[in-house]
Amino acid sequence: MIDALAQFHFLRPYWLLLLLPVATFWWLTRPRRSGSSDLPAGIAPHLAQALRLGAEDQRRVGPLDLAALAAGLLTLAVAGPTWSRAPNPLIADTAPLVIALKVTDSMEEADLAPSRLDRAKLKITDLINTRAGAPTALIAYAGSAHRVAPLTEDANILRPLLEGLTPAVMPVAGDAAGDALTLAQDILGDQMGTGAVLFVLDDIDPQQVSALGQSDTPLFFLTMLPNGRQIPQLDGLRSATIVPFSGDDRDIARLNRGITRSFSAALGEDDRVDWQDRAWILAWPVALIALLWFRRGWVIRWGFVALLFLPPTGARADGWRDWFLTPDQQGQIAMNQKDYAAASTLFQDPYHRGYAQLKAGQYAEASETFAQLSTPEAAFAEGMARIRNREYRPAIAAFETALERRPDWPEAAYNLAVAKAILAEVESTREQSDTGEEAGIGADDVVFDNEAGLGADTTQQAETGDAAPLSADQWISAIDTDMQDFLRSRFVLENQERSQ
Repeated sequence: MIDALAQFHFLRPYWLLLLLPVATFWWLTRPRRSGSSDLPAGIAPHLAQALRLGAEDQRRVGPLDLAALAAGLLTLAVAGPTWSRAPNPLIADTAPLVIALKVTDSMEEADLAPSRLDRAKLKITDLINTRAGAPTALIAYAGSAHRVAPLTEDANILRPLLEGLTPAVMPVAGDAAGDALTLAQDILGDQMGTGAVLFVLDDIDPQQVSALGQSDTPLFFLTMLPNGRQIPQLDGLRSATIVPFSGDDRDIARLNRGITRSFSAALGEDDRVDWQDRAWILAWPVALIALLWFRRGWVIRWGFVALLFLPPTGARADGWRDWFLTPDQQGQIAMNQKDYAAASTLFQDPYHRGYAQLKAGQYAEASETFAQLSTPEAAFAEGMARIRNREYRPAIAAFETALERRPDWPEAAYNLAVAKAILAEVESTREQSDTGEEAGIGADDVVFDNEAGLGADTTQQAETGDAAPLSADQWISAIDTDMQDFLRSRFVLENQERSQ
């Protein structure tokens, strides 16, 4: 609430000047009560009260008062009140999160049955499920920090890797929380928007606390200690959010709210995201005030005069939406309902219409829509649409245009490299492949040459079957070595490369 008040402002503040004529009109037309009586002197007070006209009509609030209030609220609505950023379709709705899990012998304590480490893994799994579709990375640290999994939206990749983490796979004993934070910041460095780092631990070396206190990245700590015990060393981190372990889901819910709140605060400082117009909120009190105008003696007929100037429109069953919602608002409602095809026809804003077309699979239309805009974000989105439409050369040109408009944009540079690599692979495959279609030989045929002339050449059809791609769990289980051996070998090699 405090953050929202700090960011409150008007998108069109010049409309606030209309409050002056509204206030002036109300002041000049409001009924005034006369303190003196127009009756002759000498009449008894109780008789004068009975003879005075309008004695019972002493309403404190009249129709003009409510009309002025409604006009004031409408003026504030036109001025565009706002206190938060609008969701950007090209930026994830939730913040990237890097989870740093402490994997030491102390985490093997059984005071949280079966162990602190096992319960930590369960909590991380619950958090990943709660953040379904949000990018999450995993780091394991003891005396050294190691990246277990990069940022991914697929929870099936994280789960088997998480299960393989034990103190035996860590090459160095100790507490390198500072190194884990540095590695987490490197992972978050290439992301659009601000992410957060979650430490899941049971203790921390006091020498590591100073390194954590200098971080600008939002930090969260899940303390794996029984009975809600805290870690005293963390009390000095004023900007960090410390959540004690709980046997239910309260700790996960609190972490998820904090991560979402920190991401919303970060979006408030992101100039790439437009401010969200909150004018619609003021329409509700105005509608309630309008209901009072139908009371006896409160009817204001100025609305009928305005109807005379409205252009005639055809009768439509859904025409009532146009009275209350703009086309862009109707398009956003369709987007929230995942009706992307309808949203692409409702949006008037070309950027949002192009994104709706992209989500609806209308890649050619989305490319044309984004091509008409001159912003780097539009060129970036055009490249994405053309990539999906397999137009690799135009996609390369679009990403190059995005880099011309914003030279230091790592995401555009990365996508440009990917588009060039795809184009090179496609062209190389076309040059090197010879399917023998003219000779009637298919790509899945195996031919045995008979140079000795002993009989005719024979052709054997290769078995294709219904081969399906392996899932993440199947791929992990297909590794010949044990997961713990796999992680141990990785971490040892990483330590050797760092020491060289």
